[in-house]
Amino acid sequence: MGKTVLIVDDSVSMRQLVSFALQDAGFDVMAAVDGKDAIAKLGSAAVQMIITDLNMPNLNGIELIKHVRQTAGHRFTPIVMLTTESQESRKAEGRQAGASGWIVKPFTPEQLVSTVRKFIK
Repeated sequence: MGKTVLIVDDSVSMRQLVSFALQDAGFDVMAAVDGKDAIAKLGSAAVQMIITDLNMPNLNGIELIKHVRQTAGHRFTPIVMLTTESQESRKAEGRQAGASGWIVKPFTPEQLVSTVRKFIK
């Protein structure tokens, strides 16, 4: 069984782009449309990493990270923000919430896969 990455993004094209890059690298992928959808999916699946957008409806990336960090089964799951936001204040907010890393869009598939491999082997 492969390592599963949960992708959380309200953009269909971004979910597809990230999915294709990770699947080509041998990872299994689950996708969620926002933070609420991600929480529901985390309750029924084992994931080794989460990649989330910051700005999403219903539950944004920061709120999602805070929720995941309070969940016993995923307290230490690596979570990487994948967003257009690059301001230091936003990154600090992400780190304070419990983000493990940050990738700024646009990115290359190689950059994405390299980052994922730093957190899960």
